[in-house]
Amino acid sequence: MESIFHEKQEGSLCAQHCLNNLLQGEYFSPVELSSIAHQLDEEERMRMAEGGVTSEDYRTFLQQPSGNMDDSGFFSIQVISNALKVWGLELILFNSPEYQRLRIDPINERSFICNYKEHWFTVRKLGKQWFNLNSLLTGPELISDTYLALFLAQLQQEGYSIFVVKGDLPDCEADQLLQMIRVQQMHRPKLIGEELAQLKEQRVQKTDLERVLEVNDGTGMLDEDEEDLQRALALSRQEIDMEDEEADLRRAIQLSMQGTSRNRCQDIPQTSGSHPTSEELRKRREAYFEKQQQQQQQAPPGQLTRLCEKSSTSSEAPDSDLGDSMSEEDMLQAAVTMSLETVRSNLKTEGKK
Repeated sequence: MESIFHEKQEGSLCAQHCLNNLLQGEYFSPVELSSIAHQLDEEERMRMAEGGVTSEDYRTFLQQPSGNMDDSGFFSIQVISNALKVWGLELILFNSPEYQRLRIDPINERSFICNYKEHWFTVRKLGKQWFNLNSLLTGPELISDTYLALFLAQLQQEGYSIFVVKGDLPDCEADQLLQMIRVQQMHRPKLIGEELAQLKEQRVQKTDLERVLEVNDGTGMLDEDEEDLQRALALSRQEIDMEDEEADLRRAIQLSMQGTSRNRCQDIPQTSGSHPTSEELRKRREAYFEKQQQQQQQAPPGQLTRLCEKSSTSSEAPDSDLGDSMSEEDMLQAAVTMSLETVRSNLKTEGKK
């Protein structure tokens, strides 16, 4: 299909496209066709002048615009016919009585030129297959042999004038190539106007899709931001809960220490003097141990047993002696034990309430 020459519509130059698609090359330009049209106008003027340049018909003819071309690029059938005579080709009206009497099957012809109002296009056989080379199509359209007669009949019903091209067309690459191979067409070409409309619609759909994607992307970002905010709030709540638990624990320990202090004030007899400092307790403990060592060194061996018994008996002395001989660790352990007992007592009291 790529080897087939196919000019697409530009302006109103369909006659030029029709001729070049028929001949399979850039054989004619608007300038050349305009020259042929001017030549035809001059020939018509000379024929009208034969009746007298002063006649009413002649003056009317001069005032009328050309019937062979106009400013839009349209060219008449006479221009197309004269252009084809250069290549030894002739046009015969397909539905004329003279041609119909010949009873020629359309598939046995080589090409047709079709015209409706001001539009011209070519239907030509290349190799062993027929193609619609309408310049309004996006590309050549394959026509089967069985469909060709129906296609031409349909054009006639739509008001087209169909001309059979008689003569030998110039050689072309597409005809030589398609003599050896046959092509298949999966998708038929569309009209250029339909393609432009479809492209425009696709652009609109693409723009709408891009807008939707942008909105979705924005929503996704908002969702991600919202998820981050929810995670931050959850972490904040956890931190607050931990702080509340720590505060409750501190308050419980404070209450426990207060209960321990009250119990100690109630259980331990108060002395008139101030409480001994840690340094004083340390000195008393050192003095006590030095005294014990001296007694053990000075006593005979038989009295060691009695000193040990006395030492064990002295460990059961009143609280006033206990405070002098207890170490700091023993005092701390006793305080913790008393604190736990107070907490248990408070829990039992609250349970009874």
